[in-house]
Amino acid sequence: MSIDVSPADCTLTAQVCQQARLSRDARFDGQFFTGVLTTGIYCRSICPAPPPHEKNVRYFDSAIKAANAGLRPCLRCRPDSAPSSHAWRGTDTSLNRAIKLIEQGFLSGDNAGTITELADRLGITSRYLSQLFNQGVGTSPKRFAIYQQLMFAKQLIHQTSLSMTDVAMAAGFNSIRRFNEVFKQQLMLTPSDLRKQNNQRTLTKVHSDNEVMPVNPIRLALAYRPPLNWQKMNRFYAFRQVDHMEVVDEKGGYARSFSFFGVNGVFSVSPNTQKTQLDLSIYFVNAEDVKHLHKIVAKVRSLFDLDADMRVIEQALTSISSLGAKVDSGLRIPGTGNAFEAACRAVLGQQVSVVQATKLLNTVVQHYGEELIVNGKKWRLFPTPQAIAQASLDELKMPAARKFALNALGQYVAQHPNSTPQDWLTVKGIGPWTVAYAQMRGLSDPNVFLTTDLVIKNRLYALHQLANKPIESTKVYAQIAQKISQSASPWGSYLTFQLWDEDPLNPTKE
Repeated sequence: MSIDVSPADCTLTAQVCQQARLSRDARFDGQFFTGVLTTGIYCRSICPAPPPHEKNVRYFDSAIKAANAGLRPCLRCRPDSAPSSHAWRGTDTSLNRAIKLIEQGFLSGDNAGTITELADRLGITSRYLSQLFNQGVGTSPKRFAIYQQLMFAKQLIHQTSLSMTDVAMAAGFNSIRRFNEVFKQQLMLTPSDLRKQNNQRTLTKVHSDNEVMPVNPIRLALAYRPPLNWQKMNRFYAFRQVDHMEVVDEKGGYARSFSFFGVNGVFSVSPNTQKTQLDLSIYFVNAEDVKHLHKIVAKVRSLFDLDADMRVIEQALTSISSLGAKVDSGLRIPGTGNAFEAACRAVLGQQVSVVQATKLLNTVVQHYGEELIVNGKKWRLFPTPQAIAQASLDELKMPAARKFALNALGQYVAQHPNSTPQDWLTVKGIGPWTVAYAQMRGLSDPNVFLTTDLVIKNRLYALHQLANKPIESTKVYAQIAQKISQSASPWGSYLTFQLWDEDPLNPTKE
């Protein structure tokens, strides 16, 4: 067995990695992988196996680098289930956009694009795209995509009883033959061999009618790096709950209907009391939509910000802790269905309380959201842009200008489905605050500090007053806010939620 290891395969120091793996520190799960040269496998930091001697290990900051070195994933700790790590990607915008598109299935599935088409989408050449991947990821875009598909397939084999055909489809392979071929070549065993070694036998069936039958859904584990303040995140959702679109139960579970990438269904998550993971259940309305499972799971992970590295993020929030503000550990970005939904929430919440905004939101969904029957229960989807564009909105008790803004936004997004929130500034009634809110909650943008938000302003004024550094003018506030924003970058969204959370008069700011 030949293992090719470079000294630059991990950005973390060997000492940090050694301490993390020996203590099985979940805070580093997915941040690095331990290659065991004597066995030819690579493991997560939390691997339960007896730790190997330091002289026999090498560290990698991504699973793909470990695989490229000739190592195969451990069958005990299952690196395919580790939370994603964004630190190794660097700061190149084009590379990060490319990775996001690949994770959404751009290079896989029935309508797979080519490397040239991916490069065109990014506005760069295919040669430059390959250079970005080789320098930043250590492999080509295609090999990166295939390995992501394989890792997801491996996770499905371990955690579900989906047929191998469904596993192949869900992972983005167009044929079972190609799936078996690549799986054996890369992981050195067949999918059937792995299934035989797996002791879990969870029933997972989906009916093909326009209704999911009363059987167990597809169940998966969503690992994360602690800390995660799930209680506060769930409370945030509960305070804004939309009937028949969302359900927040007393035990901390959250469920909602979804329409992601043209796929309709319902998902639910609940915290696992034994492991650092959320337990996910997914019902698809149509059985054939299982082929979109990979990108649906990625969307759910993004929705709850499960790949955030809170250890790094909270170190960047010293700008407010130095003023005496408490940094609430594990406070993440509670996402919503998409940027359009987030923008609608923002418009409905203008100049009213969260309670009033939620009532308006319930009315909109009740009258204009499509109805679904899933597992015998009635659900509603958030209205489409087309539905909002054509809605009379007569049921809403709010100024006509805001109704017009909703109609205009729906019309713009319906006509320009690939537009970004920044593009929406051309829509009358849609301002910078609404766009920023849509980016933060709809796109999970980590760097949105809402300096013009009234609650943020009041909180910063109060903190400076308590620190005997009163803010004496609007101009001074703007300078201070800009300085704080720069010091917290690229984690401004977390700063926003920390300040919202710490406001005793408005703990659940919209």
